[in-house]
Amino acid sequence: MLHRLNAVLLFVLMLAALSLQAQKTAYRIAVKIPGMSDTTCYLGRYYGDKQYVVDTARSDATGLVVFEGKKMLEGGLYLFVFPDRRYFEFILDRDRNITFETQWDDPITHMKVKNSPDNELFYAYLRQAISLQQQSARLQEQLQQAKSAADSAAIRDQLRDLERQIVTYRDNYINQHPQTFLAKVFLAMKDPVIPEPWPVLANGRPDSTFPYRYYKAHYWDQVDLTDNRLLRTPVFAYRLKKYFDELVPKIPDSINVAADQLIARARSDSEMYRYLVWWITYTYETSKIMGMDAVFVHMTEKYYMNGSAWWVDSTTLAKMIDRARRIAPNLIGNTAPELALRDTSGRLQVLSKIPARYTILVFYDPDCGHCQQEVPKIKEAYQRWKDKGVAVFAVDIEVDTEKWKKFIRQHQLDWINVSDPYHQSNFRQLYDVYSTPVIYILDEQKKIRAKRIAADQIDEVLQHLSGIKEKS
Repeated sequence: MLHRLNAVLLFVLMLAALSLQAQKTAYRIAVKIPGMSDTTCYLGRYYGDKQYVVDTARSDATGLVVFEGKKMLEGGLYLFVFPDRRYFEFILDRDRNITFETQWDDPITHMKVKNSPDNELFYAYLRQAISLQQQSARLQEQLQQAKSAADSAAIRDQLRDLERQIVTYRDNYINQHPQTFLAKVFLAMKDPVIPEPWPVLANGRPDSTFPYRYYKAHYWDQVDLTDNRLLRTPVFAYRLKKYFDELVPKIPDSINVAADQLIARARSDSEMYRYLVWWITYTYETSKIMGMDAVFVHMTEKYYMNGSAWWVDSTTLAKMIDRARRIAPNLIGNTAPELALRDTSGRLQVLSKIPARYTILVFYDPDCGHCQQEVPKIKEAYQRWKDKGVAVFAVDIEVDTEKWKKFIRQHQLDWINVSDPYHQSNFRQLYDVYSTPVIYILDEQKKIRAKRIAADQIDEVLQHLSGIKEKS
């Protein structure tokens, strides 16, 4: 009986030891490069369009460096980074105990991989790709030196053949190794093939818009938006940026529809969903294109205000919601919030009642150095446009009446000058005035047509809106 208990105890201890060992080595990446003695190296990974260091280790006297960790690393494309910032890539997915052995001068050509069939296949592909790139480079040199159109055409045919070879290689890989992560990456790299013939319009001509519409509609067909491993490659970030930069019309409503459709497809993968919501929100919050703040408002209202962005802390969330609420009333296309303010004579001036084809709405501070430079430029633009039905409604944001009137006299501002000394109009919130000057342009119905532009842009905006080209 005692012997049996000892055997059971020994078995339990062995299981515990194995469990402890597993906890110690969730991953082990060994790299051996002769001559890399006592050198600090880095383990990096892609995430979106950035690269991050996830581990650091030092090589021994034989050139062996080992990265080990207790926490499992997510699947994706990783990087071994040399001290001089050169690097080579490898796949970290199904295999977590991998050894690489290579040389400094040409790590891909000399690469030997142990314990990772995925990386053996990956390096076979890289060597093929490098070979084709070298052939392409030689052909490009020959193309520059070609002496006849026939020679140029022949070389271009060879270049196209090289392109077909790499595409064929990837397609064959996908068919032969469909369960691998690299197959997912190759699929994500594929562009839609436009079918022919194109549809014909009622007038009998081919529909010239069909290629664009088909390409856009099928752009994401081969991308698995439920596999967050793709976030840890450079492929996904490139495709995402290309989609919104080149395929989606730069109109907030179109962007909002495209964003919602894409996010819906990724919803079942929490990390992919989180990345898309964050990326779209941040991209359009920081966009330099006027009017894109409407996308930020849409994203905040749809995904942040209702608790769907669980990763955002309460402080950040409160700031985002406050920012969206400040922007929402003054989005381009909205009717400008009403302002009824007193001018220098005490008369009430109502913004919506100003009879003008276009109204330049300006918020400024007489003590603001930037305002002192910009207001004269606004006046110059106004002088060029006032005979074309353009008015200025200039709001002093401070409460010092004497400074305000002095500023008007000094600059001879012969437009509608108003102020709100008792802070009754709430103009700061309605028009998102947190710095000065702030310039809006309103149309005849007092709809916002441009916002937060510089004084130097007034002419350009008015020319675009009115179709009238003014000489400066």
